[in-house]
Amino acid sequence: MSASAPSATTTAKPGLIDRLGLPRPLFWGFVGLLLFMIGDGVESGYISPYLRDNGADTATRAAVVITVYGALVTAGSWLSGALSDVWGPRRVMWLGLAIWGGLEIVFLAVALPTENYTLILLAYGLRGFGYPFFAYGFLVWVLAGSSPRRLGSAVGWFYFAFTGGLPTLGSLLASSTEPLIGEYATLWLSLVLVVAGGLIALFGIRKAEGGQRLAAPGVSAGRSIANSIAIIFSQPRIAVGCLVRVANTAPQFGFLVFLPSVFSDDLGFGTAGWLQLVFILGAANIFANLFFGVLSDRLGWHRTLRWFGCVASAVSSLCLYFLPTHVSGQYWIAVVCAALFGVTLAGFTPISVLMSLMAPGQKGNAIAVLNLGAGAATFVGPLIVTVFLAPLGPGGVTVIFAGLYVLAGVAVRWLTIPDEAQQAVAEDKPLMDVADRAS
Repeated sequence: MSASAPSATTTAKPGLIDRLGLPRPLFWGFVGLLLFMIGDGVESGYISPYLRDNGADTATRAAVVITVYGALVTAGSWLSGALSDVWGPRRVMWLGLAIWGGLEIVFLAVALPTENYTLILLAYGLRGFGYPFFAYGFLVWVLAGSSPRRLGSAVGWFYFAFTGGLPTLGSLLASSTEPLIGEYATLWLSLVLVVAGGLIALFGIRKAEGGQRLAAPGVSAGRSIANSIAIIFSQPRIAVGCLVRVANTAPQFGFLVFLPSVFSDDLGFGTAGWLQLVFILGAANIFANLFFGVLSDRLGWHRTLRWFGCVASAVSSLCLYFLPTHVSGQYWIAVVCAALFGVTLAGFTPISVLMSLMAPGQKGNAIAVLNLGAGAATFVGPLIVTVFLAPLGPGGVTVIFAGLYVLAGVAVRWLTIPDEAQQAVAEDKPLMDVADRAS
């Protein structure tokens, strides 16, 4: 897409931050987001057994708490975009920080010490709104306030900070602190990190453009939420973008259902070997998000998404299963395939840019639909495995997943950008101006 080509520097010589593709006014937002997500990710490796031993009593009751939390994370991911349109990303981020911090204090200071299961369920479950409001509110801010010609780089940095914290660095930190200060104190440490990250972000970018209300005057919160559903039907390309986002990670979640037994048992790598592959996949994805974000601004968002995201993921998904199983006993092949799959998943980074540009007057609602697709992927992938694993086997399911990526690659042709957004990119004008004209 020619409109996504970089613009020449016309002012002062760019500094390091500019050369890295970071939007300078939002720099502290990315720093704060990384700290926030590290704090949020601290508990990810041990919260379920910890709840079982501290108030939930059984694994089933602990699973209920985690399920409620996950459901509200999905709801918060959707609402964050719609509310950012009418309240502004800044207010949504403040609300997310307040929800996370306030309910975590209740959870740690009252619910856990008293082992009150009802209060644990309420405090921990409702805290699920916290990080999506903060993180995805910031994503809307990034999309609204960044240079249109460098949106891919900005989104790449967003996902670098997001996935770098949750769960990668968060889990790594917990593995170091838990033996020293214990699980309970580590949870308090996570609260400190979240609050510190939130304050650094919100005070550091308080004057940056894009944090204010984005919707047209007269649009209420209720109407914006309703519009985040109606936009799927009124703008079919937004619905297509949602389906492409589902295809992005549905196979990843599906692989997590049956590949553990394949790699640990059938191939003899053991549980530790499988977990190392998961870490390698995630680590490769973190840095690839940044790489493809920057690349997409130069190569084009559509082209990067189609070839490095959809088509490359189709190939890497086939490699992930078929190569290790056909060359058994060679762990290094599994490592290469896992890393390759993690890298190609990051090729979908430009989908966030395209979704915001396809509906310039409803950026928040478009991102709400994008986040809905991300949530839907968590059950679409396992559902495909449930339906097809018995009749087709792991190889057949893998072929289906590869087929999803191919279909997504075909669907990219319908992710067209309206003329006013094309013009804004060509002129490197803030998308907030486009929103005003499109509203």
